[in-house]
Amino acid sequence: MHTPGGAPLDRDVPADPGVYPVGLLLQGKRVLVVGGGHVAQRRVPALLAAGAVVHLVSPVVTPAIQGLVDGGEVAWAERGFAAEDLDGAWYVIAATDDPAVNASVSTAAEERRIFCVRSDDGRQATAWTPASGRYGGMTVAVLGNREPRRSAGVRDQILAALRDGLVDVRAEHREAGVVLVGGGPGDPDLVTLAARRAVAEADVVVADRLAPRELLGELAPDVELVDVAKLPRGRAATQEEINRVIVDRALAGKRVVRLKGGDNFVFGRGFEEIQACREAGVPVTVVPGLSSAIAVPGRAGIPVTHRGLTHDFTVVSGHLPPGHPESLVAWDALARMRGTLVMLMAVENAAVIAAALVEHGRGPDTPTAVISEGTMPGERELVTTLGRLGEDLTASGLRAPAIIVIGEVVALARPEES
Repeated sequence: MHTPGGAPLDRDVPADPGVYPVGLLLQGKRVLVVGGGHVAQRRVPALLAAGAVVHLVSPVVTPAIQGLVDGGEVAWAERGFAAEDLDGAWYVIAATDDPAVNASVSTAAEERRIFCVRSDDGRQATAWTPASGRYGGMTVAVLGNREPRRSAGVRDQILAALRDGLVDVRAEHREAGVVLVGGGPGDPDLVTLAARRAVAEADVVVADRLAPRELLGELAPDVELVDVAKLPRGRAATQEEINRVIVDRALAGKRVVRLKGGDNFVFGRGFEEIQACREAGVPVTVVPGLSSAIAVPGRAGIPVTHRGLTHDFTVVSGHLPPGHPESLVAWDALARMRGTLVMLMAVENAAVIAAALVEHGRGPDTPTAVISEGTMPGERELVTTLGRLGEDLTASGLRAPAIIVIGEVVALARPEES
């Protein structure tokens, strides 16, 4: 410790020192990290996210840090620490596994009045790293008197309360506009944190039938829920009517979440909604979701690619049958491909699609799986072949929504059924 004049203070650090919390704005500031192991690997990404200019000193680094160096995100001096490394630094983290090296970093930082974090002994540091997380544009940071597990536990409880709506984060200064949110394949556990945050901050939620149902049950009582299936113009609301609703609510000063199943841009007509918002001068952002085309087979244990078996997969909408004048799919070309074919919205046309693929060269014995209500409690699965798809699907009674997977990956995952 030093006096304001720089002379050392000959006294012990108190067992429970008072901590002055502060948020550091490190954008464009030089930060030194001494050490290239797993502690440094955990700290560096957060520094980069804060905009810090990270300089790292260590004889060796982990493969993950090497990747950051190779990508030009981190400057690495491949050697031991020297006091001159602190020149120009605003903040330093001593993260080696050698207490003597960490002590020398701490001493040199103290002499230069640079705050120093020590990974080995927080009592000898001048700064501590809190357990932190972000939600709704806020940073939550917890310092538990050098008890990292306790700090992390409290942080997680606070973040969980924010995500679950137990704390109102819909600040008055939030901007009106539209957020297009992909809700994933259906299981609420597969909804992203960003999606949950957007829903928690919404004034209006415009949802379709494939949006995760449990997420809608978490809405605050004062949030308006618009079910697009019940909008005017019939059972299935037209896209024009959906566009009108989200734009009108946003222009009225509301924060609108357009919540749909899967991902906004995988047969979700999300870009049509972006165009409508832009034309009306409404701010719009996108929260991507897990696409059912990959998530549903993956949850069922069916990979869409596998080394040495298939190097490509194609996702196709089957809502129009082969030969339909409005179809944009080259079924003959798809039949000649050797990779995995994943079809959405294809249950009704499965038989004629299978016949077209076989006609154009895809083997009738190609393993095929149909997964209905994937990731949901009512999930059901049919394993068959392309040649028998139409007949077996009819006999099974499986209904939409369903994902159809065609390719050798099905046999790989279900050898006893293929």
